[in-house]
Amino acid sequence: MKKRILIFTLFIIVLGFSLQSIAQFTSEEAAEREKWEEFLQNAEVAEQEQMRNREAVTSPWVLTLEKDGVRKRALWKNPEGLMKGFLENWKWEIASYRLDKYLALNMVPPTVERRFKGNRGSCQLWVDSKMSLKQKMEKKIETPSYKVFPWNRALYLQRAFDNLIANEDRHQNQYLITEDWRMILIDHSRTFRTSKAFTTKLIYSEKGKESKYLMKELPRAFYEKLKALNQEVIQEVVGEYLTDKEIEAVLMRRELMVQWIEDRIKQFGEDKVLYD
Repeated sequence: MKKRILIFTLFIIVLGFSLQSIAQFTSEEAAEREKWEEFLQNAEVAEQEQMRNREAVTSPWVLTLEKDGVRKRALWKNPEGLMKGFLENWKWEIASYRLDKYLALNMVPPTVERRFKGNRGSCQLWVDSKMSLKQKMEKKIETPSYKVFPWNRALYLQRAFDNLIANEDRHQNQYLITEDWRMILIDHSRTFRTSKAFTTKLIYSEKGKESKYLMKELPRAFYEKLKALNQEVIQEVVGEYLTDKEIEAVLMRRELMVQWIEDRIKQFGEDKVLYD
């Protein structure tokens, strides 16, 4: 009997580690997304400051929001069009968050539409982090040995997500690292590309722009949700924030991703590519 209890206990520990290893926002944080969405939309602006530096291309605003005694910072932006050689759109910030939420990746902070100074824009909950990936690399901070495994899996998820949304500009400041080494992804105003370059090959693939970095291992649940994506599902998830052409491009990338995963399964075996 004691042996059975020990085996069961070990199973629960392993299962818990497996689930934690793919979670970025914790289950408790994810359960509060709707609360923060409502807060972002309705809280009063207590303070405001516009970011003006070389890296803040879209000149976003840092807002301090307050409601019912709760104060939180948020990032508001409303770029739309060509800026410094890149197409930018605040709507893609919201679409990215909604797709992340649907796919249960829990990597993108709550993001909603909010009017500020009379203009429509995206408003994203500010995430307090230990450092950015850029700071990690510049200071040569090593990932703790016991976090390497979940960190790598988080990287594979980031690549899969950016493949789907055609994020051509994931630079190191857009990876936030929490105190307990979870990865949070921000800044998605350069996504959802529709040109042939982004519908005939994946960014993170052998023939893509980031050919050195592949998706490698992915959660089975993510793969199943990916396969279930169709026009109706995406439209329901993203609402008005993507055009029909942008949705069509997402579906084309979805086909490329499914085929890539299936080919990899044939090559290496399902247990080497998908995990529960």
